[in-house]
Amino acid sequence: MSSEERANDRPGHEVALTQLTPLAFLGRAAAVFPDKTAVVMGESRVTYRDFAAEVTRLARALQASGISPGDRVAYLCPNVPELLAAHFAVPLAGAVLVALNTRLSADEVRYILDHSGAKLLVVDSQFLSGVAPVLGELDTVSEVVVSGAPADAADPGAPALPDYAALLARGSAEPLAWAVDDERTPISINYTSRTTGSPKGVVYTHRGAYLNAISQILHSGHTANSVSLWTLPMSHCNGWCTGWALAAVAGTQVCLREVRADVIWRLLKEEGITHLNGAPTVLATIADAPDAHRLDRELVVTVAGAPPSPTVIARMSDLGARVIHVYGLTETYGPYTVNEPQPIWWEGTPEERARLQSRQGVAMVTADPVRVVDTEMNDVPADGTTMGEIVMRGNTVMTGYFRGRGGDCGRLRGGWFHSCIPTGIWSCGTGPRTWSSPVGRTSPPSRSSMPWTPIPPCSRRPSSARPTRSGASCSRPSSCSGPASR
Repeated sequence: MSSEERANDRPGHEVALTQLTPLAFLGRAAAVFPDKTAVVMGESRVTYRDFAAEVTRLARALQASGISPGDRVAYLCPNVPELLAAHFAVPLAGAVLVALNTRLSADEVRYILDHSGAKLLVVDSQFLSGVAPVLGELDTVSEVVVSGAPADAADPGAPALPDYAALLARGSAEPLAWAVDDERTPISINYTSRTTGSPKGVVYTHRGAYLNAISQILHSGHTANSVSLWTLPMSHCNGWCTGWALAAVAGTQVCLREVRADVIWRLLKEEGITHLNGAPTVLATIADAPDAHRLDRELVVTVAGAPPSPTVIARMSDLGARVIHVYGLTETYGPYTVNEPQPIWWEGTPEERARLQSRQGVAMVTADPVRVVDTEMNDVPADGTTMGEIVMRGNTVMTGYFRGRGGDCGRLRGGWFHSCIPTGIWSCGTGPRTWSSPVGRTSPPSRSSMPWTPIPPCSRRPSSARPTRSGASCSRPSSCSGPASR
């Protein structure tokens, strides 16, 4: 008998273990905060009671449309309530969500739909004309549904297709359990950016999504008072699991079709935005806007997608934002590490503190520590100079690539996920080159007071080819931030 079988055979096992799923977050929010605003889009405001009801109806509609457990349902939408609802409704129906990047070409959309084996596609009318030429050439999609404005209003030449209201009409209010039988069941497939070759489908599970959402809550400081603005694409690593995280705390999510500085600054005021996520370019857009001014309350800004420069961090801090720098990849549910500011950083200048905040940080609370290793899997010296490969393992690492496409990079081997991302590592160490302090100390702090090993910014990486375990250069998995981002 295996250890798992022995554990399952113990008395009390059935009452002491619940399969983890972010679906439970919405079920709880609807029961505990039914009248609280869950989703905002323009003038529309939806309570948690009504949002959970729509999710249930959509899940039932998918089942009535022939979607069975394990089937893939694809969405090509901007940050609108329909896509947010899909993050709960598709897995509630037992299916797997494939959220497509709206910047993909028609051929790239076709490849992902065919590779994932999606049976149903929901496409926002804004993007229908762009993919219309390939809709008749798809291998597995049996139905295309249009959401948003009516297709003929958005594009008179668009094909006649059922709309989102017609899809919902197939559903019912018959409840479904906000639970799963196996937490290791796939909840979504996220495709990597096309750096080299074809995109790869990264498989996320209910368990991983649940735990990464917990990390987002803790490290971004979400509460029931959070009002989060969707400036990060929901299609990117499922929005770093933020949609699930906000449901867990019954926060409010403000949807946004496109990132525009004037709209963002208006919503910051009108909606009382407390949180937003995005790449450094989004932060620069906000900071450079003509409407930019110092905020009268703290705004928590979580940044990744590329290493943020000390300059953009300092500019956002000057506006009253608290910047949280995270790092990760598609293969790690988005953020995996977080820059954890140390108390002594506030003894230095804002410029010195911003420079330290630009480092990639340490593993999040639900993740295992990051290692930087040589080709023989030995940890490299934490001297900020010696280069190695980032390897990861644990709760928030993918279970694998859909249909096994991975190549040399991104393989799960030897008990680790191999990123093919080269970097060095800093530690508190025992000499002036192994740690960094903004206050010009002549001796490093003790290891007990600074037990952290931040990864240095990308300025420390060489421009040479990226090493693999065998020493050859290779392509890397899709990085949402970090030393190898370009």
